[in-house]
Amino acid sequence: MGSCHQTDSIKSTSHIIDCLKRFAFALSIALILTSCSGTQRSFQTGDSPKEVTIYVSTDRVFSEPILRAYEQKTGVKLNAVYDTEETKSTGLANRLLAEKNNPQADVFWSNEPVRTLVLKKRGVLIPYQSAMAAGIPAVFKDPENYWTGFSARIRVIVYNTKLVKPEEAPKSVFDLADPKWRDQAALADPRFGTTSFHVAALYAELGDDRADEFFHRLKANGVKIVSANSVVLDAVARGEVKLGITDTDDVNVALAANKPVAMVLPDREGMGAPVMPNMLSLIAGAPHSEAGKKLIDYLLSPEVERMLALSEAVQIPLRPSVEGPKNIPPLSSFKPMTLDYGKAADRVEDVTRRLQSILGL
Repeated sequence: MGSCHQTDSIKSTSHIIDCLKRFAFALSIALILTSCSGTQRSFQTGDSPKEVTIYVSTDRVFSEPILRAYEQKTGVKLNAVYDTEETKSTGLANRLLAEKNNPQADVFWSNEPVRTLVLKKRGVLIPYQSAMAAGIPAVFKDPENYWTGFSARIRVIVYNTKLVKPEEAPKSVFDLADPKWRDQAALADPRFGTTSFHVAALYAELGDDRADEFFHRLKANGVKIVSANSVVLDAVARGEVKLGITDTDDVNVALAANKPVAMVLPDREGMGAPVMPNMLSLIAGAPHSEAGKKLIDYLLSPEVERMLALSEAVQIPLRPSVEGPKNIPPLSSFKPMTLDYGKAADRVEDVTRRLQSILGL
């Protein structure tokens, strides 16, 4: 697998930035909770079990403060298991599959749709219709109530502003196969995380022949496959490549650190920009099912969407009534990619096999 090497200094800098992100986000959550203290009684657990286990593939730096806030509100002990950056969503999904006959988790908080739908198909999830989902558009909710979406991100093109002029920046993901960007584009490993969702959605949208052709062209153009979206961002910011594909939250963190990057919402005139909601699901046979339901209710609340929107995660609320992030356009202002999440999920394993061959993974 091709990769962009990280030097020790890069790792050290990334560690420092991560620590600063954790502190800043925790502080912002504390301030928001202070202003929202009047809503705390809504999520008290009463006589329900005082413990719940949640598996989380959303970045720990953003999800952990929200979960700790829930502990403080309710007195419920949260056992949170986080995925790694390199295996985002895939690692925990595989763990849930392995534990199917002896569930250890109560709730799955996924950072992208595909793995959740795979788990639904494999019988790992159980329906739960939360009253707190009332304001979320139907397109982001499973008709059978196996999952509910909230707080979305967008897949975007990021470019180095010192190396690429705004008017020259690609407007479509397909532009990355243009010879003018030979050896100058990066993509996270498509077997994992939000990139796996993105490539599965492309195959569902384009069909096998057109999608295969695009990725063959991308490979021939020298695209660099790296371990994670954050590594794409770092490579672009440092000028190791001129551009790449990543998520809005990664770009926002770089903008907050005054790195020389900007982003483009791709394919606004064509198939639309890929929108990725977080998804919450209840695990079948969960050891603390009732406590899990109450945690889901809390995470689907407008309060949590507001927290994620105002944080460096800059996640887009799915409720029109919740104010969105300042640097990210609201859903109503651009064309989202029209997706059948179930169709994309059905393709993910086959797409992974195809891209292993095409990209030499």
